[in-house]
Amino acid sequence: MKAPLRLLLAAGLMLGLAGLARAADISGKWQSEFDSQIGVQKYVFTFKLDGEKLTGTAASDRSGDKSTVEIRQGKVTKDGIFFVETLSFQGQDLVIEYSGKMTGDNEIKLTRKVGDFATEEIVAKRIQEK
Repeated sequence: MKAPLRLLLAAGLMLGLAGLARAADISGKWQSEFDSQIGVQKYVFTFKLDGEKLTGTAASDRSGDKSTVEIRQGKVTKDGIFFVETLSFQGQDLVIEYSGKMTGDNEIKLTRKVGDFATEEIVAKRIQEK
């Protein structure tokens, strides 16, 4: 086999293997604390990953007002993370969309879009289980 053909086959194999790369496993607990238009918010996200499907909960504490909701529409790919939290705020359902990427094994950088009201950049850190 000639060198250019070998090189072409090797490159094709590498691209094929890269396409099989799996989504990062974000299963577990993650915490985030950030300042927003309604004050400091603390979150603990509990993620469960099954293939690319992301499920779990978002537990929040906003100035002592605590709630836990199911994560919906969750998806993790090799390129990113997306999920939705529906929050009841002042008697209204508010859709919060999260999108972002893992930056290493212990950090997720997320953009948090709160309806048409606000967009915030937040960081979630993995909680190390003991």
